[in-house]
Amino acid sequence: MPHNLGIQGICALHRFCHSLEGNRRFLVDRLDFAEVAVSSPELERRTRQRSAIFQAGDCVVVCSEPLGEGPAERYLRRHPEGIGGIALEVSDVEKALGILDRRGGTPTSDVQRFSSDEGLGIFSITTPLDDVLFYFVQRRPGGAPLPGFIPHDKPKGGQNRFGFTKYDHITSNFQTMSPALLWFEHVLGFSRYWDVEFHTNDIEPEDDGGTGLRSVVMYDEGSQLKFANNEPVRPNFDKSQIALFCADQRGNGVQHAAIELTDIMSSVPELRERGVRFVNTPGGYYDKLPARLERLGIGPLEESIDELRHHEILVDGDKDEGYLLQLFMEDAARFEGDPKKSPFFFELIQRKGDRGFGAGNFRALFEGVEKAQTVRVRP
Repeated sequence: MPHNLGIQGICALHRFCHSLEGNRRFLVDRLDFAEVAVSSPELERRTRQRSAIFQAGDCVVVCSEPLGEGPAERYLRRHPEGIGGIALEVSDVEKALGILDRRGGTPTSDVQRFSSDEGLGIFSITTPLDDVLFYFVQRRPGGAPLPGFIPHDKPKGGQNRFGFTKYDHITSNFQTMSPALLWFEHVLGFSRYWDVEFHTNDIEPEDDGGTGLRSVVMYDEGSQLKFANNEPVRPNFDKSQIALFCADQRGNGVQHAAIELTDIMSSVPELRERGVRFVNTPGGYYDKLPARLERLGIGPLEESIDELRHHEILVDGDKDEGYLLQLFMEDAARFEGDPKKSPFFFELIQRKGDRGFGAGNFRALFEGVEKAQTVRVRP
């Protein structure tokens, strides 16, 4: 693409929820996010929703509950709780709008400016993710992350105790992802970074033949920001956990966000003590791990196989780049047994040189979620 959008990174994820207090407890009490700002009375009157901003490192989550008919109420009328917006920081918001206009993007408004925070500008565009909007935000260094919020004088907490640093990537699920891939390429100017396809019929030939997926990662060359995109594959298309997510979400949607952290081995045990639950790793994963690492040319690891097994942490990588460690939290719907809750979840990832996605781990996650969703398979 001849013109780059000037993306700097992910400014925030916007989550619509029935209970702001419930999300506050999860983010603050369990994940050690700090609450840094709340919506102003004027913003609440205008949007008819109450919001709060939570932050850990550079990871920002905005949670909004409905106060009447507004964006949160409309989203929750169609979907369970989930991500309804992704805010991307850009260097020049007017330039980004002009480029997107020329490429056939669909802005929902012109750039909005706010005198209360000089230099801040924002606009949004529609996406192939059904009711998820992409926001483009320009702000001065040290300025408010989003307009209309009142910062806390002394935000609770400080540096995240688990070493959360930034969002590594965002993953979304689609019934068919081709429109999204074309949108990322031709509207946002992203390039194809990585892809994988697999099916579990090789290990479950007697259990309905298993299920599978196809995944393609798109990335922005300037910021190195990555978006993974999944769709189900045949046979047993409707039983795939990707198809189940879309059924639970009642449309396409953001499945998970990966948070990069500094020391996953020490953080996971404490997160478990705080009540955070993770997707179970398939039992044979660690039995096969030494041979797989040898085949990939990875080693020696700083962690022992026994330590990885004990904490159920996944490892993958590339002989020329290093390796990565990762683990996936359970989604709120499964954790709380409430279909109105979100099928969205967080991934934790620590990179030790490797910048890829680990096809082996990708499949391990798929199999783990698949088993956890067995009781929810539609007839």
